[in-house]
Amino acid sequence: MLLRCSHLLPITLALALGGCFGDDDRAVHVAVIGPSAAAFAPGPRLPVAAQLFRAATVEGLVGFDEQGRVAPALADRWIVTDDGLSFIFRLRDGTWADGSPITGETARDALLRAFALQRGTPLGQDLAVVAEVRAMAGRVIEIRLIRQQPELLQILAQPELGMAKGGRGAGPMKLRREKDAALLRPIPPVERGLPQDERWADRARRLNLVSLSARQAIDAFQTGEIDVLLGGTLADFPRLDASGVSRGAIRLDPVSGLFGLVVVHEDGFLGKPENREALAMALDRAALARVLNLAGWVTTTRVVNPALPGDNGTIGERWSARSLEERRALASSRVAQWKASSGTPTLRIALPGGPGGDLLFARIEADFKAIGLTARRVPLEAEADLRLIDAAASYAAAPWFFNRLSCTSKPVACSLAADRIAAEALNEPDPAKRAELYSQAEAQLTMANGYIPLGVPIRWSLVGGSVTGFATNPLAVHPLMSLAMLPR
Repeated sequence: MLLRCSHLLPITLALALGGCFGDDDRAVHVAVIGPSAAAFAPGPRLPVAAQLFRAATVEGLVGFDEQGRVAPALADRWIVTDDGLSFIFRLRDGTWADGSPITGETARDALLRAFALQRGTPLGQDLAVVAEVRAMAGRVIEIRLIRQQPELLQILAQPELGMAKGGRGAGPMKLRREKDAALLRPIPPVERGLPQDERWADRARRLNLVSLSARQAIDAFQTGEIDVLLGGTLADFPRLDASGVSRGAIRLDPVSGLFGLVVVHEDGFLGKPENREALAMALDRAALARVLNLAGWVTTTRVVNPALPGDNGTIGERWSARSLEERRALASSRVAQWKASSGTPTLRIALPGGPGGDLLFARIEADFKAIGLTARRVPLEAEADLRLIDAAASYAAAPWFFNRLSCTSKPVACSLAADRIAAEALNEPDPAKRAELYSQAEAQLTMANGYIPLGVPIRWSLVGGSVTGFATNPLAVHPLMSLAMLPR
């Protein structure tokens, strides 16, 4: 899309684009809601812009395509042994950014460095299944596992596991930083050790990535200055209707994950599991869906999202036999019992800013008031009693949820019993028995009431009519390389 210079751009966007481009540049302009991608340090948690930036410039053994499927990256092919305990990767015939060849040894070292950065994190727990990484002959490395992990390729494709040598990755895009923006261009295949593409010059386009506030990004999309807007969450979803964004431009990713309140302080009123359950019973999730005006949004009272692969159906929605009024009556009795001896507690609830956060707090405040509790809103990173967790799953399986809510990940009201059973499930080869163990682990975590689920996360993007290389997918991954390449 040709940038229209006559518009008054937000200052950060103007810095990012560095002026107006002609038709011969065929630049794709991408904005991300949130912190800047231009300066970041590799680590356990990256904001969305930094994830996109790292995936584009510091690829791992594998990556994702626009459909959210695992795709070749540094490894151009791989095999899995029959027992599922060994993944063997053949690396492409290419070089690192410093010109040195990509070898089994250098790739192994880079992968181990990436693994080390994740120690003590939920992603590090996902990687606990790895027993050894071996460099084999030539450009081959092997990852040996302690036990089977069918989702290992999806885990390895996470941007945080990008592999660098000397602090620099091997593509697939070249970077030029300009102020707070990342100016990226696809690296020709022959420079990456891949077969030549005769139509490369016609297909490859420059891509400009900039981070903006939601208001700035939506305004820029509406005026045609941005082709794609990524990183939308509940916090800013109501802005779309308020800004008059065409429904045809909105893309909703069918993600799974955690979207609810986690207990931050396990003392006072929140010190008892039955009181924490009272909060969960009080919430009117159907009313929240109506307020958000989001058709098809999946609400849930379960810790693990319903209908995931391997779900044996033994864990259902909580309190299904009770009406909202009956649930609130029981919750009110527990609150009244507490207040009789300890007074009325005020719960500090940490939520994101934006109109979505406003709607969410208004709903929670009213629901808690209905059972005799007072709620006070605080910023997301402030001292709080309850904090919103909003995390899309990087693979759709029960272990992802247990790893994020395990005692190792340091939630306040965790369950050692759930951790033990979930670990037992990982080592169980029989699928039916494994599913039963996961159900038992979920039951234990549910009884702890340290996480109060609301529904699945909300992930949305805005996409212009001329954009190619974008597709909604269950992982909400939208690689910049795909957006920068015209179809064959």
